[in-house]
Amino acid sequence: MNSSWMKWMGVDLRHYSKQVELELQHIEQKSIRDYIQESENIASLHNQITACDAVLERMEQMLGAFQSDLSSISSEIRTLQEQSGAMNIRLRNRQAVRGKLGELVDGLVVPSTLVTAILEAPVTEPRFLEQLQELDAKAAAVREQEARGTAACADVRGVLDRLRVKAVTKIREFILQKIYSFRKPMTNYQIPQTALLKYRFFYQFLLGNERATAKEIRDEYVETLSKIYLSYFRSYLGRLMKVQYEEVAEKDDLMGVEDTAKKGFFSKPSLRSRNTIFTLGTRGAVISPTELEAPILVPHTAQRGEQRYPFEALFRSQHYALLDNSCREYLFICEFFVVSGPAAHDLFHAVMGRTLAMTLKHLESYLADCYDAIAVFLCIHIVLRFRSIASKRDVPALDRYWEQVLALLWPRFELILEMNVQSVRTTDPQRLGGLDTRPHYITRRYAEFSSALVSINQTIPNERTLQLLGQLQVEVENFVLRVAAEFSSRKEQLVFLINNYDMMLGVLMERAADDSKEVESFQQLLNARTQEFIEELLSPPFGGLVAFVKEAEALIERGQAERLRGEEARVTQLIRGFGGSWKASVESLSQDVMRSFTNFRNGTSIIQGALTQLIQLYHRFHRVLAQPQLRALPARAELINIHHLMVELKKHKPNF
Repeated sequence: MNSSWMKWMGVDLRHYSKQVELELQHIEQKSIRDYIQESENIASLHNQITACDAVLERMEQMLGAFQSDLSSISSEIRTLQEQSGAMNIRLRNRQAVRGKLGELVDGLVVPSTLVTAILEAPVTEPRFLEQLQELDAKAAAVREQEARGTAACADVRGVLDRLRVKAVTKIREFILQKIYSFRKPMTNYQIPQTALLKYRFFYQFLLGNERATAKEIRDEYVETLSKIYLSYFRSYLGRLMKVQYEEVAEKDDLMGVEDTAKKGFFSKPSLRSRNTIFTLGTRGAVISPTELEAPILVPHTAQRGEQRYPFEALFRSQHYALLDNSCREYLFICEFFVVSGPAAHDLFHAVMGRTLAMTLKHLESYLADCYDAIAVFLCIHIVLRFRSIASKRDVPALDRYWEQVLALLWPRFELILEMNVQSVRTTDPQRLGGLDTRPHYITRRYAEFSSALVSINQTIPNERTLQLLGQLQVEVENFVLRVAAEFSSRKEQLVFLINNYDMMLGVLMERAADDSKEVESFQQLLNARTQEFIEELLSPPFGGLVAFVKEAEALIERGQAERLRGEEARVTQLIRGFGGSWKASVESLSQDVMRSFTNFRNGTSIIQGALTQLIQLYHRFHRVLAQPQLRALPARAELINIHHLMVELKKHKPNF
């Protein structure tokens, strides 16, 4: 098929095969000739390859040897690293041992500077304090090492003990000398006390190394300071009481006691005016921030200047001195004797207990015969403020004392208030002598007293005080009503009530808060009695007009206005009577009011209220006459115009 195809293509295969074979032979021969021509080069190349193989073989041997050397070096490096790590560990261990041994040796070795300072240097020199601290550290280190069984401690124990004994002896003598210096007359003990604080480490050293000596010093300090404080405050308190006011309140100086009351033959003369013990005046300044922490009173200076003070001023001075000294003492005790909490509290009371007990006993004795409620109440507020100051100074040691003082003051204050309440309750108006409608001296006492207590109580409110004042107010209100009942006419009763309510209200508003319960209560009473008085005042001149207006308005409201037709004659009389007499009546009642009331402003207010009510009455009268049943009344032409009436009434203002 292929031959046929080749034939079809025009090619003879045999011929073509021979031709190819000839070409191959030709190429082979040509190749052989080329190879023969290049035989030398091929031989040279062969030699070169052989030489290269030899070189490469040598290189291979060298690299093999080098690789072997590297493996050996790597092994040596690992060995060196292991040796280096082990050496580092040994070095660190040796350094640690050296440090521990160094610390141990340093702690045990006693340098010559320490020995010289402890034996020769005065305790006041800084180097003694520095070496004392070093000695304390070495003694502590030796005790610690002895507990661990370190044998080397025995070598230095004797030296340290001798140095410790010497240091304790010098410190004991120094501190005791400072404490004994407190006892010298006219010595300001605060100076050596402050100096001791610079050497507070001395006591810490004694606590750690010689507790018996530390206790001896503490006991000596407590005994010395306890006597000093007791002596100082006993003397100061005695001298203070000599500059108290000679005139003080007594058991008969109560709110409800009449000024005309007589005492027994052997009684002390009463205060020149009982009203002074119910008045606050400038006494309240004692609890102001500036006066509360003012310098204490100096009795001999006051005596030379013939100055006298109320009890609360003496109480403030005494307790401010006590507060100041107690705070300083407590802080000194905590810092110098290294105590806190209950231990500091106990040590403080060991020093100040006798003084505090003495002041409490004196206060209890004084209060047993004290009847000045304002003084006692001011003392209560002084204590409350001093307690707050002590708390801010972080001195809790006086808390129990403050509670004990308040436990004496509060019951006495309540007792005095209850005595005053009882005195007002049992007062018989008929024994008060001649009465008039002016404010009564008992109500003035109450007003001054109540405003004083309210103004003081506002600073630190106390509910019990308000309750007691409420009881006193009820009794005073009842007393005013009992006295008013002694007057025969209702008008005089109302004048008396209004004058007293107005006076009490004025005093309370001037010296206490406007929103106090007392102010609100008396304002309501005053308004009610004033309204009743105005009606009583208008009744004589304008009673007929008032009665007619009320009757007519009632008829109109019930729908019976027709019945007004029968009142024409009465209405005519009322119109003409009012027109002819109203000016004289207004002038008369104005003068009557101004004569009756001691407070011009109150009298003016009452007149204005009366005139206002009169205008309202006449306006209501106009509305009644505007009813159809009375509209044709001829007398209506004589009615006074409301606006004209108002203008005319304005002219009737009271004159001074």
